Amino acid sequence: MDKNQLTYIVFASVIIIALVFDLGLLSKKNKSISLKTALIQTLFWVALSFAFCGFIWYQNDGGNGKQDAIAFVSAYLLEWSLSIDNIFVFIIIFTYFKVKENSFSRVLLLGILMAIVFRILFIAIGSAAVAKYDWIMYVFGIFLAYTGVKMFSSAEDDEFDPEENWAFRFMRKYMRTTDEEPDGRFIISKNNKAYFTKLSMVVIMLGLIDIVFAVDSIPAVFSIIPDPSKKLLIYSSNIFAVLGLRSLFFLLRGAASKFDYLQQGIAIVLLFIGVKMLLPLLKFAGVDEHYLHIPVWVSLLMIVVCISGSIVYSIYHKRKGAPVEVE
Repeated sequence: MDKNQLTYIVFASVIIIALVFDLGLLSKKNKSISLKTALIQTLFWVALSFAFCGFIWYQNDGGNGKQDAIAFVSAYLLEWSLSIDNIFVFIIIFTYFKVKENSFSRVLLLGILMAIVFRILFIAIGSAAVAKYDWIMYVFGIFLAYTGVKMFSSAEDDEFDPEENWAFRFMRKYMRTTDEEPDGRFIISKNNKAYFTKLSMVVIMLGLIDIVFAVDSIPAVFSIIPDPSKKLLIYSSNIFAVLGLRSLFFLLRGAASKFDYLQQGIAIVLLFIGVKMLLPLLKFAGVDEHYLHIPVWVSLLMIVVCISGSIVYSIYHKRKGAPVEVE
């Protein structure tokens, strides 16, 4: 058994054991998640992610262990920061469908498990494409730079509207749905026919909408880890970040309105990453390739500074016209 196979086995084992621990000991069916529990779960997933990062460093010690560890942390924090933006959309969806708080945990879990399946498929396809066509990275770069500019300048009126979303319209048109109170059920039988409840619609929407988010996040991760042979680093950093989404949701849902400028911070990160991926094109203009390479640690620093900076700025500067919260 080589080191790569061992790392895959350890990764799969850690995920399975962690899910059992998270679901069996830290979560209870149809129970609301308190802020304290959410904090414990968030710290649990973050600690587990960094422990696996330490294992990667140790496993490849003497080779590229340090570089792989830095790449893992950079990709993990990038995906984690992008996930924060996802959470705000999740909050809007839960509010629109009037999902009861004691159903949040189950619905989020199923939606996230769907998202993991889609992420694995996206990464596999992306790795194969990058390995075969080098120019795909430039396409990714243009797309991310465009997304960053568009996100930075988007108006507050562009807020996500579940009723106008393509996933919602698809379900209403092609699925037998009901607005009847689900009472914790995903499917209701009426007149010998099965109807999908609001809970089912929310789960499906979370999974389908994550495809849209993955279109941004997967290319961004490839900018950190461009080597297709290092799929494990991409898989593990991405999946660890997605698995922490549920606890992060409960931790941040009360503070969603406080991060007015987080979107701008994420936009700057995407723009930076897009430009970074396009820099090698300057070699055709005679620029020495040595000056076109941006180290991974610079990307890591940029992610940390932009996201933390936008959060701190949001706390101390309310967007003009934003409603004042009454204690």
